[in-house]
Amino acid sequence: MDELQNILSRLVQTGTVTAVDSAKRRARVKFKDTGIISDWLYVLQHYGANFYIKPDAKHTHEITDTFTGGGTASEFPDHDHLPGSHLTYWMPKVNDRVLCLYLPVFNGDGFVLGGF
Repeated sequence: MDELQNILSRLVQTGTVTAVDSAKRRARVKFKDTGIISDWLYVLQHYGANFYIKPDAKHTHEITDTFTGGGTASEFPDHDHLPGSHLTYWMPKVNDRVLCLYLPVFNGDGFVLGGF
């Protein structure tokens, strides 16, 4: 029972962001209860883009990283969007408080779920 309780207590943790890698959309977190700094944790995203529709119906998605202002582009086949659609990525900043989730397996990967 103690082992199960130990595993469950590590599934969801809160902490403070110590480093951010915006290009790879990941962060390192110092956990409040232990003071341990995590390995790189991927930051969960709701993918978004600024849309520019080309006349041939193929168009470029200009992905803008709101943390650094950098961006990338790639081509996608013909598809529709709502007029004026605009979404951006969220990345935490150093010293932000975040909620993290770990997979319940040995050395399971973890993720930053969001800030609070």
